[in-house]
Amino acid sequence: MTAPFPALPELAGQPYFQYRNNVLYAEDVPLDHLAGQLGTPLYVYSRAALKAAWETYRSAIGQRPVLVCYGMKANSTLAVLKEFARLGAGFDIVSGGELKRALAAGADSSKIVFSGVGKQAWEMRDALAAQVKCFNVESEAELHRLSEVALDLGVRAPVSLRVNPDVDAQTHPYISTGLKENKFGIAIESALDAYRVAQSLPGLDIVGVDCHIGSQLTDITPYFDALEKLLDLIEKLDQTGIRIKHLDLGGGLGIRYTDETPPSPKALLDRVFERLNARGQGHLQLVLEPGRSLVGNAGVLLTTVQYLKHAEARNFAIVDAAMNDLLRPALYEAFHGVRALRPRAGKPTEYDIVGPVCESADWLARQRLLTLEQGDVLAVESAGAYSMAMASNYNTRTRAAEAMVDGDKYYVVRQRETLDDLLRGESTLP
Repeated sequence: MTAPFPALPELAGQPYFQYRNNVLYAEDVPLDHLAGQLGTPLYVYSRAALKAAWETYRSAIGQRPVLVCYGMKANSTLAVLKEFARLGAGFDIVSGGELKRALAAGADSSKIVFSGVGKQAWEMRDALAAQVKCFNVESEAELHRLSEVALDLGVRAPVSLRVNPDVDAQTHPYISTGLKENKFGIAIESALDAYRVAQSLPGLDIVGVDCHIGSQLTDITPYFDALEKLLDLIEKLDQTGIRIKHLDLGGGLGIRYTDETPPSPKALLDRVFERLNARGQGHLQLVLEPGRSLVGNAGVLLTTVQYLKHAEARNFAIVDAAMNDLLRPALYEAFHGVRALRPRAGKPTEYDIVGPVCESADWLARQRLLTLEQGDVLAVESAGAYSMAMASNYNTRTRAAEAMVDGDKYYVVRQRETLDDLLRGESTLP
């Protein structure tokens, strides 16, 4: 039986999150059972949803030369990483800490690309020791440092330059990364000169061209605006004797949070290879770095209503999850669907879903029609990406537990933090 909520025709993450007899399930596990056993706030992921999302890329690739490197900043929980490692994914990392996590999860280091604007020397050394596939370099200064670190280790660092094509991804400004005013990459106008610098440095081996224009893209047109500029650059590089082995188009495909209709990986790949072949570059390996599209709708955040507060201007459902558990609404004014685990009959009331953190920005959803009572448990949808990965201990709040459902079983994949965990490592002056 489908819950009577008019805001969304179905839950994000169908068919892995569905109502049965008016109870919301993750696969074959009733979520109210998980909330009762493990408490809230609680992140819950579907193993089947992760695999299904991966399959949309694998089936779209076919026999074409494509490496999919999961953009693990979206969700770096070891159990999630392990699933993608088992499925054969590479990994896109942005820190030495993410490198350690990927390797701990069993990643193939030859499928790891290291992105990020501020790589430190120790991170470079660790990545070189692990023999990662490539460094996506974002400035000439980084080229010089990486060459020095590689020479000190007696190796050559494989590099691609992240090129900023000045393309509007038509997404939220905080997750747009391909415009001139963004901090990322090397301006397309300066890229050829930067490649010449890289070619002159003895510790570097040029292997690719990299680009990432933004996140939560629901239109693939900006990819092709960027692609044409990159292919022009590759032709110029070829004319100067710099041979490119792979083209990294980054990630960015969106998911459905409300009524979006994001493009499929197949729609993107078919058109990309059509252009590569037309421009005589069909031999290049294509690297993709999807994050959100692999994990976003594979998870929910469970939270319990603590109080219902009916004020003159607004009605508030005050829950035990907060902006430290799900930062996206406060940071981006992002929309997440909200459902009751056991929907109630009766006329719904419009509520803002807010947390206990002492900030006016501490809200998870606004103006949602719900029939609620104190103690009800809610599921915040599309919480698989940029939720736990961005969680904090603000207001000395412990981070939530995480569970993964597999059929009719569930596994706790991260224990809930304790207050003692938060105090450990601190000290006071004598």
